[in-house]
Amino acid sequence: MTDHLTPPAAQAQADTQTQTFIAGLPKAELHVHHVGSASPRIVSALAARHPDSKVPTDIEALADYFTFTDFAHFVQVYLSVVDLIRTPDDVQLLTFEVARELARQNVRYAELTITPFSSTRRGIEERAFMAAIEDARKSAEAELGVVLRWCFDIPGEAGLEAAEETVRLATTDGIRPEGLVSFGLGGPEIGVPRPQFKPYFDRAIAAGLRSVPHAGETTGPETVWDALTHLRAERIGHGTSSAQDPKLLAHLAEHRIPLEVCPTSNIATRAVRTLDEHPIKQFVDAGVTVTINSDDPPMFGTDLNNEYAVAARLLGLDERGIAGLAKNAVEASFLDAAGKERVKAEIDAYTETWPAS
Repeated sequence: MTDHLTPPAAQAQADTQTQTFIAGLPKAELHVHHVGSASPRIVSALAARHPDSKVPTDIEALADYFTFTDFAHFVQVYLSVVDLIRTPDDVQLLTFEVARELARQNVRYAELTITPFSSTRRGIEERAFMAAIEDARKSAEAELGVVLRWCFDIPGEAGLEAAEETVRLATTDGIRPEGLVSFGLGGPEIGVPRPQFKPYFDRAIAAGLRSVPHAGETTGPETVWDALTHLRAERIGHGTSSAQDPKLLAHLAEHRIPLEVCPTSNIATRAVRTLDEHPIKQFVDAGVTVTINSDDPPMFGTDLNNEYAVAARLLGLDERGIAGLAKNAVEASFLDAAGKERVKAEIDAYTETWPAS
């Protein structure tokens, strides 16, 4: 039947088929932020709870509010949403609703990046905060079938005080939550050199956490080198500018250090000018392991399914190629070996039965 379709119609049919495949594909997500995943519905509800905030309560108005001029503006808006999370009930609600959204996209496993300093400094008692996220994690696994794990990250713009507080929360018995697996560094890169955070990453790694800092999103490849050298990064958040340094690409490929790629985010924050200029294909061509992620999906008008569709177009992938990307994320995750095999088996079974599934 498709032999008689005009090329645009054939492309539209192929795009629809790809989107349908992606929607049902079991997936893992490794770079998605806790507060940044608050849907417009949840942001609206939280803003209504806290009327002193400048965040709009009207869902349609939030679309304009989440239109960013540059990365600095994005951080400003992001922090205004962070300010809506003021009580343990806010934390639990947000966390469970993020899990619900992940389940809707057939995400089986996610490592959610959480910035506890942003909440504890606003007055949420640290043990109550940990109890709230853990309650949501356990409920999400039992009720939604989504396995959540945490990455605690330092908000780089808050300096070494935030670093000290974050590593204390991440490594102190009786406070550190059961679901915590990794330690990160987020926020602006410009003016926030990576090497100053080395002592805090050393402490986190000594406590058994994995190193997953952001680097090379809005600065050059030297920031990625710093993350590798000083912070002993096992994965790189974004790493967009790595494409500018062939030696860095070769190093990432040789040492199998994955990049957590978030295409739409990179456009929204002006880290990359257009999707067609995104370096994802350069990464793949250089042999670098690429994982696909959504970063702060509602703020960027996207979700993980859409990011897979974008990556499929940029890389020219068919269904098996897309499934390969999904397996990359599982392999690059900090899920236990049995869990990895289970999710990869689900991906293989789904792909083998497509389109009958």
